[in-house]
Amino acid sequence: MKIMAKLYPLYRMLTIVRKLERHGHVPVEEFVRMVNDEMALVDERYADCSLRTLQRDFRTIEELFGITVSCDPQLGYYIAERDENSDFYGSLIGGLDVMSFIGADSGLRKYIIPDFRVPVVTVDLSAVLSAVRNCQVIEFDYNLVRKGIVVHKRVEPQFVKQSQQRWYVVGTDESDGQRKIFSLDRMTELSVDTSTVFKRESDSDIPSLFRESFGIWNDADAPVEEIVLKYDALDGAFLKTLPLHGSQTVVAEDSDSVTFRLNLRITNDFVMEILSRSRSVEVLAPLHLRLRVHDVLEAAAERNKLHNDMDCQVKLNH
Repeated sequence: MKIMAKLYPLYRMLTIVRKLERHGHVPVEEFVRMVNDEMALVDERYADCSLRTLQRDFRTIEELFGITVSCDPQLGYYIAERDENSDFYGSLIGGLDVMSFIGADSGLRKYIIPDFRVPVVTVDLSAVLSAVRNCQVIEFDYNLVRKGIVVHKRVEPQFVKQSQQRWYVVGTDESDGQRKIFSLDRMTELSVDTSTVFKRESDSDIPSLFRESFGIWNDADAPVEEIVLKYDALDGAFLKTLPLHGSQTVVAEDSDSVTFRLNLRITNDFVMEILSRSRSVEVLAPLHLRLRVHDVLEAAAERNKLHNDMDCQVKLNH
């Protein structure tokens, strides 16, 4: 796994917040030890941060996440104040995959089998978060994969979203004034224009754009529909522990199957997710989704069927 060293300071800040939330007041020397012990689990090379380093982190935590850390002369460090957005920014950082931080020299590495599909982080996430919070324009080169070209972008970042192990920026593209979504793993040469401050869209509830969709893509013109999906008992058990969407409810269940109801917009991301359990899923409603899944599976079966020459080769190999 590629070690994403740019993210280590973020993990240290996450550790600071978690320790203070859990323990309340922590004496200064004990707090430095606690943080270094946590970092040692991740990578021994990052387990020697000083009190001065932590104090710099306190300032960054306040700037990025709206969480103020103070020190009581008798009791030690504690969380003194949170602004209205602190929970949101804290949840973003909490969504980082801990396996992104664990180095090859870590004593913890040999006990953990990571997911091999780990997105590459090519830019400084903390710089992006800071730009979002402070309403500062970001510039970057962006890889348009479908077109096979790289273009330069200036964007007013409004929001950061995580979806399926990837991080995205939702913001206004200055070239045409349109709101767009940019994947961080396709960005390079990121810089923050600290001299340019934009006005946040106070009348726009950006998180609501995704509440009724699965994944990152949202088609505001698509209606929110009632979706009914039936799975066998095994897949149903998995989906009860990791729901497809916040609206998911169980409407019927027996020893052989589980039926779920959801309310959301039907996007390509959602269809791909349904197909991931095609071994058991049956789309009961709406009809057009059932037909769409049928057509995709029928085309896949046609592409993968054995022809006479291939059939003979397969038999020879087995």
